[in-house]
Amino acid sequence: MDRSHTSAGTELRVAVALPSLLGESPMWHPQAQALYYCDIPGRKLQRFTPASGELVHWSFETEVASCAPMLGGRLLLAMRDGLWRFDPATGARTRLAEPPYDPANERFNDGKCDPQGRFWVGTIYEPREPALASLHCFSGGHLVRKAEGITVSNGLAWSPNGRTMYWADTKAHTVYAFDFEPTSGEISNRRVFASFPVKDVAASLDDYGGRPDGAAVDAEGAYWVAMFEGQRLLRLSPEGALLREVALPVRCATMPCFGGPDLKTLYITTARENRPATELMFQPFAGCVLALDVDVPGLPVNFVA
Repeated sequence: MDRSHTSAGTELRVAVALPSLLGESPMWHPQAQALYYCDIPGRKLQRFTPASGELVHWSFETEVASCAPMLGGRLLLAMRDGLWRFDPATGARTRLAEPPYDPANERFNDGKCDPQGRFWVGTIYEPREPALASLHCFSGGHLVRKAEGITVSNGLAWSPNGRTMYWADTKAHTVYAFDFEPTSGEISNRRVFASFPVKDVAASLDDYGGRPDGAAVDAEGAYWVAMFEGQRLLRLSPEGALLREVALPVRCATMPCFGGPDLKTLYITTARENRPATELMFQPFAGCVLALDVDVPGLPVNFVA
């Protein structure tokens, strides 16, 4: 196993120094050569262009949790009040689907397109009990419930051959794998891909490895997952074995994605919302976007069909 740490000061860097409350859903847009990402409680969509250093944002009246590229420069946004088509050039929004839940206690969370252009998006059940969150697929103008029985939906990703789908329940400290049928989009054979020790509330966070949040898959099929509160990023083999651990300068990483012209820059969103003041004092980069150069490129983002 390769262990990488930040003490040398050469691997990790701050890509975006302006912190979000809860940065999430980073997505590299190949046509814009820019990184889009969300600040969920900040109710913002942000776009960072590395070549110029430009950072712009769009504000909304409710939470925007994830985004995916559409043709013509538009984006699909998963928001508390439904799925929307959004045009960054004009700010125009069109609702594509109503929320399939009560927005008073549930909202959309992690969402991504599969290789065929179907948008998959999970929910988060905010009361946390019982496990009422679910996973949905948006295709052909219809939103269909595909899986359920979890609390905090995260970790969506597909293997390079498109025949395995990953889905995590952050609260359960578990990443699941499914057999994925590319043509129909049907999922089956749900199984545990990786699981992690549950947090001991009486113990120090320094002894806690974190729980799986957002994820991305590289060209070798390895699954990179941000471990929320664990202050680390993990690279897991297609069999779920630990290949690499990257120590981070912030407690709460939320999601990685591959970007840059060669897809060899790993961008990592992080959070600072509700963190203790003493923690933030020693972790000034909490909420910033971090970047890490890697040898194995990621898979290109999938567009909404």
